[in-house]
Amino acid sequence: MKPVPLLLTLAPDTRVVVRYRIEGGLTDALGELVRAGPADCVVRTRRGEVSIPLDAVVAAKEVPPPPVRRPSRLTG
Repeated sequence: MKPVPLLLTLAPDTRVVVRYRIEGGLTDALGELVRAGPADCVVRTRRGEVSIPLDAVVAAKEVPPPPVRRPSRLTG
């Protein structure tokens, strides 16, 4: 499925990665899909919400949940 139609069919809170064009190249947004509308989509990343114009999207896919972090070992 093409990236924009995929984004428009995914439910909010689905974990996604979206690759999109920015000045000077491409970048990715990895996080939960907040919403996707006719002009843009919003992805909640670790750094905050990112609004992405749909005409800048070049790739998108659903991704699995992040791995569970193991507790750190304290050296003593």
